[in-house]
Amino acid sequence: MENYDELTNRIAKRFTHLKKWAKRNSINCFRIYNKDLGNFPLILDWYDGDALVWLYNRKKDETDAQKEQFKENAIASIYSALNIPEKALHIKQRRRQTGLSSQYEKNSHQEYRKIIQEGNLKFEVNLSDYLDSGLFLDHRNTRNMFRKMAEGKRILNLFAYTGSFTCYAIDGGATSTTSVDMNKNYGEWIKRNLALNGFDHRKSDRVITDNCLSFIKLEAARNRYDLIICDPPTFSNSKNMKTTFSIDKDYPDLLKSCIKLLSPSGTLIFSTNSRNFSLDAAKLPPKVQLDSLTHKTVPEDFKSQKSHQCWMINLR
Repeated sequence: MENYDELTNRIAKRFTHLKKWAKRNSINCFRIYNKDLGNFPLILDWYDGDALVWLYNRKKDETDAQKEQFKENAIASIYSALNIPEKALHIKQRRRQTGLSSQYEKNSHQEYRKIIQEGNLKFEVNLSDYLDSGLFLDHRNTRNMFRKMAEGKRILNLFAYTGSFTCYAIDGGATSTTSVDMNKNYGEWIKRNLALNGFDHRKSDRVITDNCLSFIKLEAARNRYDLIICDPPTFSNSKNMKTTFSIDKDYPDLLKSCIKLLSPSGTLIFSTNSRNFSLDAAKLPPKVQLDSLTHKTVPEDFKSQKSHQCWMINLR
């Protein structure tokens, strides 16, 4: 018989510690637990009064009854540890990803949306309908860094998702922004986030629905940017693409194309959450300077895990 008190105690201890840290830093959304205990594979995030949990299947649970028992016990532990009502816990099942479309496709229509605050800005999150919420919490520091770099800059946000980097850039004084994402639903989400922060009346901010890989090839003949954020999916086999994309093997071409879009004093911020990723500087143009930012961009609540890697790339 498994002892779920261990899971309850771990979550409760982490939540108590992180709540104090978050309050000191004016943070109200953070990660509580990420498969900390090998026997209890789940991820748990806090969204200002709501909790979002992703449950993973365990190899040792072979029957449907065993899988259901793990789910019930894990959920009971979360309720006990966080002391929240049933309606405040949002439950998702995490499975092996088959590509970008499976990660970002809408798989429910409950429409449980709420407005949260981060960095003095407002963002819409959806805790029910997609695998992810609409805001990647591990890039909290990266977004703040991006805002500090944005003043007077022409910004390009590639794989823009719901536009959080765009909002931070405008708040930081960017002169113009271009946000590109292949999913039209996320384009609308970007516009809602802009409106939430009063940024929806600027004519200098473009939201483009397009395949980023083809967009950057064509854009090189049209525009240059002072600051680019590129945080692509690990893998994509979207029906809107002619070929599959894997960041582990395709990053040299992607980064070379991004570098061609930089102004003479421009900066590219590149990040990936691929666990197997290794960046070989020799595969980039010799004229660039490469600096790791990972130690600065991974926040306190993600320190125990390899949530992402991040680099700054400048023209020499």
